[in-house]
Amino acid sequence: MFTGNEEQKKKYLGRLMEEPLMCAYCVTEPGAGSNVNGVQLKAERKGDEYVLNGQKMWITNGGVANWYFVLARTHPDPKAKASEAFTAFIVDRDTPGLEPGRKEWNMGQRASDNRGITFQDVVVPKENVLTGEGAGFKIAMLAFDKTRPPTAAQAVGLAQRALDEATKYSLERKTMGKPIAQHQAVAFMLAEMAMGIEASRVLTYRSALETDLGERNTYLASIAKEMASVVANKAATDAVQIFGGNGYNSEYPVEKLMRDAKVYQIYEGTSQIQRIIIARELINMMKSGSY
Repeated sequence: MFTGNEEQKKKYLGRLMEEPLMCAYCVTEPGAGSNVNGVQLKAERKGDEYVLNGQKMWITNGGVANWYFVLARTHPDPKAKASEAFTAFIVDRDTPGLEPGRKEWNMGQRASDNRGITFQDVVVPKENVLTGEGAGFKIAMLAFDKTRPPTAAQAVGLAQRALDEATKYSLERKTMGKPIAQHQAVAFMLAEMAMGIEASRVLTYRSALETDLGERNTYLASIAKEMASVVANKAATDAVQIFGGNGYNSEYPVEKLMRDAKVYQIYEGTSQIQRIIIARELINMMKSGSY
């Protein structure tokens, strides 16, 4: 919505301020995730309206959203460049033909309302186009620059919880007559967790600062998101290890952290996609002399 006009912002962001409502970001499809250029949901223009047909998948807040950001293919040529092929729409939840699927039962983050969304002859007025026809891909990419720092912050928070739980447990659990925290093997695991968390936190803050300053933060946003997701997964895994058999049991908190952590390496662009972006941005900056 940061690309929306004043009327769109007033109508759709305004209602989120007036009531405890949610929205959802509909880009991913059954056959298109990190490869946004693979989006197949089609929007056909008919006069002053567009008709949307297709399916989205793994949509967070899919069943509770009041309105959706939807990326759809509008260019008739399937080989059209991504920068011209897609258009971004605002779609109200109560629009006829829009149908959320069942809530998915995922490995982790089960409190998240995650669903598929079906669009069958969903009519959207041209007033709900963001920026203009063909601008959708650029908007989606800019959105990722803004959403990756908060995703990194979530991962840092999870990693911190894992460290807190592991440290507390290691001071209570005793083997060979002393707390396991006093065994070098465990102490070094705790130290590595702390190092990764502090580094990830600084990266997250820096990537968020660039956003606040209005600067392009693609490079640091991807670094922060990737670093934090790797650290979160390692911290959660090491926490389970420190808890030993108890860590594998659902009555202790760390097995849930391990399940919840994995998706940070998948959504908002997989770890592999982040590395592609980081390498591309680094090379371009070096070539341009801005590094």
